[in-house]
Amino acid sequence: MIQRLLTWEFQVCSGLVPDSRHFVSRARDEAASWREVYKSPISTPDLASRMGGYLQAYTLYSSVRPFGITGIIGGFDSQLPVPVDGEVGSGPKTGSGGKVEGKSYGGPGLYMIEPSGQYWGYYGAATGKGRQAAKGEMEKLNLSEGALSLRDGVMEAAKIIYVAHEENKDKDFELEMTWISNHDGPTKGLHVEVPKELLAEAEAAAKKHMDGPDSDDEEEKKKDDSADKMEE
Repeated sequence: MIQRLLTWEFQVCSGLVPDSRHFVSRARDEAASWREVYKSPISTPDLASRMGGYLQAYTLYSSVRPFGITGIIGGFDSQLPVPVDGEVGSGPKTGSGGKVEGKSYGGPGLYMIEPSGQYWGYYGAATGKGRQAAKGEMEKLNLSEGALSLRDGVMEAAKIIYVAHEENKDKDFELEMTWISNHDGPTKGLHVEVPKELLAEAEAAAKKHMDGPDSDDEEEKKKDDSADKMEE
């Protein structure tokens, strides 16, 4: 996780672990460099652009190899006025050096960066072994409509993770989830862990979804059979 003061980033990578660590370290350096020059946090699109250019540079020369990772960068840019480090006065409100009246700023952003350096913005993205199953589940949610609440997003994300893990269901795994909301939401614009109670509820719902309706019918049938035996 990269803290940028009033705006937050998180990164997920699949592929070679050493490359992933270097990717995250470089992203931190880019964020620090941006703040040193512009005296304010780097935005999510700008960080994705810089990291895409960095990965693309490693495809240009024979002395280096391309990165063996696919990275996902997510962040929430502050929708509130962000002060400039060492700022004196408020500065212009609109026009050159200020914000354009009537235009919205900040908000969530999600970008996937390929080893070639190409990157795209997404409403939902997945990478790794179970990405195809996860993508299929995300397409059912119509994320572009923006009708999914934050709590429902946690519930659906847990289901998607369990569906993607179905191929390796013999291997145990521990579900960990984090979330981020706007300044009016439950996280107040911060990237934090999902509350344990909600995480447990989401995991229970995901397990029930994986069991399917047939398992519930079988349980009801067993109850009916046992009741009939008791009557006899």
